[in-house]
Parts: sequence; C-alpha cells; structure tokens
Amino acid sequence: MKLVVQRVSASAVSVKGSEIARIGHGLMILFGAHKGDGDGQVSWLVDKAVNLRIFADEAGKMNRSCLDIQGEVLVVSQFTLAGDCSRGRRPGFDNAAPPEEAQRLYRLFVDHCTATGLSVQEGRFAADMQVEIHNDGPVTFILER
Repeated sequence: MKLVVQRVSASAVSVKGSEIARIGHGLMILFGAHKGDGDGQVSWLVDKAVNLRIFADEAGKMNRSCLDIQGEVLVVSQFTLAGDCSRGRRPGFDNAAPPEEAQRLYRLFVDHCTATGLSVQEGRFAADMQVEIHNDGPVTFILER
C-alpha cells in the first residue's frame, strides 16, 4: 500500500465538471493499493499519516500533526501508485490490487480516517477526477507499508 501525503492549504476534487469534495488546511492523501495488501496496513498508515508532525508550531517548526491542528483530510484513490515504470516506457499495473479489493481497502482507509475525528472528504473511486492541490510548502511524503 502506498500513500502520497501532502500538506495543503486547500484541495478539491471534481468529477465531470462538478466539485464533489473540498478541504481547507490539512492533508491531501493519494491512496494506492497493491496485490496482497491487507487491513493491518490500513490502520498503520492512517495512524502514521494523521500523526505526522508536518504542520508548523508557534516557532515555525514542523512540530504539529493534522490531529493537533484539527486539519481536514481529502483522500483520493489512485491506482497508478502501484504502477511499475522499471521497464520500457509504458507503466505496468500487474502489482495493483484488483478493483474490488482496492475499493474495499480504500473504503476501510477512509473509514479509519473518519474514526480519528477529523473532517474527511473523499474522491470517487475509479472515476476520472480533476484534483486541485494547493501544496503548502511544498511538503510531500510517501508512506508505504
């Protein structure tokens, strides 16, 4: 399982020209599931993402988490995170979880994020989305488990 976690000042998702989700200050999380990923990875990754100390304290140091600042979270599924670009010029997706399993893990991930008490928005699984990301910093981390 792989996440791209970005500290954002704002982020939004649109499908077919209609905005379906928007957040302010918080985390934009791109979520990708690989074959063989399981429920235990979801719990670990949610805990890691919402507790990462990547928001500024009074001294301007990255010393606060999304939970500390009561930030918002936007989660978007992105199967291309499972892409293999090691050979040729066209990515291979043999490592991606099958759609049904990926959707189940995505739903579980969103549910675990919501259980933290943070305000959570989400994209639409398997949709062609336009994602607006105002990366604050920029601050971006890749989490894998």
